[in-house]
Amino acid sequence: MNLFTHFREQIAGLIDELSAAGELPDGLDLGRLTVEPPRDPSHGDITTNAAMLLAKPAQKKPRDIAALLAAKVESLDGVTGVEIAGPGFINMRLSDDFWHARLRDVLDAGVAYGDSAMGQGNKVNVEYVSANPTGPMHVGHARGAVFGDALAALLDKAGYDVTREYYINDAGSQVDVLARSLHLRYCEALGEDIGAIPEGLYPGDYLVPAGQALAQRDADKWKTVDEADWLPPLREFAIDAMMNLIKEDLALLGVKHSRFTSEKDLVAAGKVDEALAFLKDQGLIYEGVLDPPKGKLPDDWEEREQTLFKATQFGDDVDRPVMKSDGSWTYFATDMAYHLDKYRRGYADMIDVWGADHGGYVKRMQAAIKALTGGEGTLDVKLCQMVSLMDNGEPVKMSKRSGTFVTLRDVVDKVGKDVVRFIMLTRKNDAGLEFDFAKVTEQSRDNPVFYVQYAHARVNSVMRMAAEELGPDTVKDDAVHGANLGRLCDPSELHLIKLMNQWPRIVESAADAHEPHRIAFYLGDLAGEFHGLWNKGKESKSLRFIIADDTELTLARLAMIRGVANVIGSGLKVFGVTPVEEMR
Repeated sequence: MNLFTHFREQIAGLIDELSAAGELPDGLDLGRLTVEPPRDPSHGDITTNAAMLLAKPAQKKPRDIAALLAAKVESLDGVTGVEIAGPGFINMRLSDDFWHARLRDVLDAGVAYGDSAMGQGNKVNVEYVSANPTGPMHVGHARGAVFGDALAALLDKAGYDVTREYYINDAGSQVDVLARSLHLRYCEALGEDIGAIPEGLYPGDYLVPAGQALAQRDADKWKTVDEADWLPPLREFAIDAMMNLIKEDLALLGVKHSRFTSEKDLVAAGKVDEALAFLKDQGLIYEGVLDPPKGKLPDDWEEREQTLFKATQFGDDVDRPVMKSDGSWTYFATDMAYHLDKYRRGYADMIDVWGADHGGYVKRMQAAIKALTGGEGTLDVKLCQMVSLMDNGEPVKMSKRSGTFVTLRDVVDKVGKDVVRFIMLTRKNDAGLEFDFAKVTEQSRDNPVFYVQYAHARVNSVMRMAAEELGPDTVKDDAVHGANLGRLCDPSELHLIKLMNQWPRIVESAADAHEPHRIAFYLGDLAGEFHGLWNKGKESKSLRFIIADDTELTLARLAMIRGVANVIGSGLKVFGVTPVEEMR
């Protein structure tokens, strides 16, 4: 139960009653009606903007509308007090019994707590990673992979029908370079001294096993034939080998896509021709000459006629080329075909996760989506900023195996997938992130993944301790779940329960904004409140979770902290992180 949605529906019903009674106009727009926690908890448990929202269309003073509503809000179940504040905010306080019932919801739902029907089963396509199949994943890919995977899981929890997709860029010149690099390693596997890797080829050691596998399969079949003969088959072999490597890297991170789409296959199937023909029929493709770039004119600039898409008609800064001078399609043209293919597969809502270096590409793709779908498709592009990899404040050296970068595998091997996943989600995707090996593995409250995991482990430690002190039969699951929650009356206990009950709202708001980092912030707050209550128990025996001579109160407090573990487990599940039972 999202209690804020519940009360929003209740207040909307009260507004309808006032309209029916002639005290407010009919047909008021309640689209921006909010019910949320007040910024200052001392003001109450929930607050609504209803009076200010309705003042102008109702032609009444906000506080007059607030007075009408407050009189009715007082009769709602669970409401014990109503105050009108400021320009017309209606602040409400809820009974302890109401909060105890909400804790029961947390206990009954387990880690499914927070599941929502908000998405109503609507289909959404989340495309992420989509690294060129030219080598292993690097740490920069890790951030986009984790972000996309967590966003997909968040949308799934919020009730959407989610497809996790990877777009294989296997039709460009980079895969020809890959094939030539593989041929060199193939010759090396056959005993040839290849010397230094030539400039322009991929130097990483990761191609050595692929060269050896090719030599074992085909012997010296490709050693002396012309490049035109060996390039196509080696291109296919190299792409397959690199995609297997990428999938292995993603598996180490706990990332698994449900669909892989090949750019090469789209081109071969005529999808690009089809998309461009569609736009041409709409009068959106033309032959023209672009203005030179603003500022300093490049030395190689030449004015020439090109095949252009009218991107400016859909919000872009300039029209965009769809064909290169050699007659082949631009990347933009194939990307347009790919997104049209997604739309025709039933995905009007599309989310792409890209690296920050693609920021200049966003407007043109969104313009293309508008043109190709008649405005019915939407594209939200989430740009992930770079990750600065450090160790005790010093930059981490590059990986020998990759030749140019620190691999994702290196990072996961060093700290584990759960640490990588959680830390990658502790900042908004478009903010820079520093990943320091020393800091992300230290056991302190400054390390967010440790702090949250420690809360979950501490709950389990208390449960084990209670079983030892009171006997396992006394604190078995049905006894904890059936505890008299009315014994939880300390303000710090009620505050913890109230914070737990913000989780469904966090799920829905984070899913709506496409911002999974909000979960990391929330889990940190929840863990902090739990640890704070633990510390109070050290200072005051009456607040300890286990009271040896009061089994009823102990069971109520065990139920409360099990609720904390349920919510933390629910959040970590979205993150793809396994909750720990004990810290080692």
